[in-house]
Order: sequence, then structure tokens, then C-alpha cells
Amino acid sequence: MIEPSDKVLVAVSGGKDSLGLWFALTQLGYEADGLYLDLGILSGEYSGRSKEFAMQLCERIQPALHIVKVADEMGKPVPVLSFASNREPCSACGAVKRYLFNKFAFENGYTVIATGHNLDDEAATLLGNVLRWQIGYLARQAPVLPERVLGFGGEQGRIGLVKRIKPFVRFTEKQVALFTIINRIPYIEQECPFAVGAASLFYKDLLNKIEERSPGTKWAFYSQFVEQVQPLLDERFPEPELRPCARCGMPTTAEICSVCRIKERANKLVAEIKPQCVEHNP
Repeated sequence: MIEPSDKVLVAVSGGKDSLGLWFALTQLGYEADGLYLDLGILSGEYSGRSKEFAMQLCERIQPALHIVKVADEMGKPVPVLSFASNREPCSACGAVKRYLFNKFAFENGYTVIATGHNLDDEAATLLGNVLRWQIGYLARQAPVLPERVLGFGGEQGRIGLVKRIKPFVRFTEKQVALFTIINRIPYIEQECPFAVGAASLFYKDLLNKIEERSPGTKWAFYSQFVEQVQPLLDERFPEPELRPCARCGMPTTAEICSVCRIKERANKLVAEIKPQCVEHNP
């Protein structure tokens, strides 16, 4: 997944998976910095507490930790962007995070983005995509997604999609939790407020029940898909052509990328609400 010359950027959230991955990569000798996105989720002080755990580990292992506020980059925090997107909160949040991680990596010379997705995450995502036969998502659900470079996009400079890897896909959520406990890595145990009621949690619960009755099912389900089905999808459904977004210059399959559309809806929503607030609260 990683070449010796690679410069790795770890998507750090403050949870056990991302912090465990960051710790593991640095202990293995990789040059791996962290990027924490402050989502601006105030409920239960979620964002603030998550950031504290990321900073604690940074002080211990000593790589660089970059902290970026979503509100500074997008003009609005994630709660507002998700509300305005007309999408499931986790879906909108995920789109914004992927966009900002990729943008930061390209602008700062990182060659690999590593995320802490574990086997439970990937199996649940796979189940959800299979139930709806989301071919586009299935085709890109691989543990390694190679770099795709478009060239140069105006003020953004060199643009494209940075290589993405998921080193923890062989490990269950319980195994990752045990790894962090053994290595004395504190992490936020609170579930993201936006994840409450998410379909992915329901799918995880279903798969856990199947796993109890038939151990090894989760790994068989995911690994056989990657080994046998995904190559066929790659042949029949090639990667869609990318082009620079007309608004931000970042890679997209449409004229305007999904994140710019979310941003525009959020700006429009706030513009519509503000006059009403002034009228009722002079």
C-alpha cells in the first residue's frame, strides 16, 4: 500500500481507528502526518473533544498534525452544510471530508491518504451498496484507490485524486479497539451525533449477528468481493472521466462538483433565513 518514498497523510478524527492507524504507521517507520478536520459539531462538544485526543497522540508520537476548520474552508460548518445538502448527514459530511482531505494532500505534497476504515466498516458499506446495487460505489470500494492526476487547474495548481489506502481492512472493530487499549491510546468513545440512526450502524449490527452464528462471514463477504467481483466491475465499468470543477477547479465527473453544490445550497439557505431572523428579532 505504501512505498518507502511516499509521504502519507492520515485522516485523523479522534476515534480509535484513525488514531490506532496513525500510531501503527509511525511505529512502522513511515513518514505519516495527521490531518484533523474540525467539523464544527457543537453537540456534546464532539468536535472539541475529538481534537483534544488527536493532539494528545500527536504530542506522544511527534509527527505533524494539521488542523483545518471546515467553516474556514467552506464558509459554513458541517451541520449547516449537511442540513442544506438534501442528503443524509453522513453522506454530505463524507463528501466534504473527502474533498478537503484530497485538496490538502495535493496542495501540500502528500502522495497517499490513509484512512482508518476497518473490516466492520467495509463489510457494512458493501452490504448497503449490494442491497441497492450501487454499481458506481461498488466499483470504488477497494482497499487501495490509485492516484489519478488531471494536470493543472488554474489557481489550484496540479490537481487530481491522491492515492487512498485503508490499511486496517483486515481487522475488526474489536481488534482495533484492543490495539488502542494495549498501546494506551485515549480516543473519543462518543458516537458522532450525526451517525445516530445511520443505516451503516444497522448493517453492522446485522453482520455482527451473522458473525456470531457463522464466524468468518464478514471477512469472507468482503475479501471475496475484492478478489472476485471487483476485478469484473473494473473491466465492465471503467473509471468515469474526470475534469476540473467549474467553481473550484478540483476533480469531478460533472461540470460543478458535489461539494460546491452543497456550499451553494448552504449559502442560499442562510441568505433566505437571515432576513426572517432580523424581521422576528429586530
